[in-house]
Amino acid sequence: MPQDRVFLVVVDDSPERAVALRYACLRARKSGGRVALMRITEPVGLQEWAGVGALMQEERRQEAEQLLSALAAQVQELTGGLPLLIIREGDAVEQILEVLAEDPRISILVLATATEGGPGPLISALSGRHAGRLRCPMTIVPGGLDDAELDRVT
Repeated sequence: MPQDRVFLVVVDDSPERAVALRYACLRARKSGGRVALMRITEPVGLQEWAGVGALMQEERRQEAEQLLSALAAQVQELTGGLPLLIIREGDAVEQILEVLAEDPRISILVLATATEGGPGPLISALSGRHAGRLRCPMTIVPGGLDDAELDRVT
């Protein structure tokens, strides 16, 4: 069913994130689907004082929540619906694969290529050595598309 279709966008700090997000929003709007935003934070390394590590972990989580809240407003404006918000800590590839395995509503992973150099580390890993572990299609959007081009291809 279309309303069950969820487009997962990984919210990293790359400029291409905006392209992947807009693409997912436009596809969700046109297909009656929904967008999920996933932010993956780096794990806090070993700390001499446990309290410092816990404080750093909490700060990263708060930053992730603020970023996702800001992007949720953009998603709602483009799609008319609220996105699913996911925050995980750890290795990005492993966390993406875990979320895909855990949530059967996610039917498409949307990533955008880097505008310079290779496709980017997530695309390389998920289309290379981890491709067999994906349980849904991955849409790779050219990271250099502008809004008009995205409107045209969706």
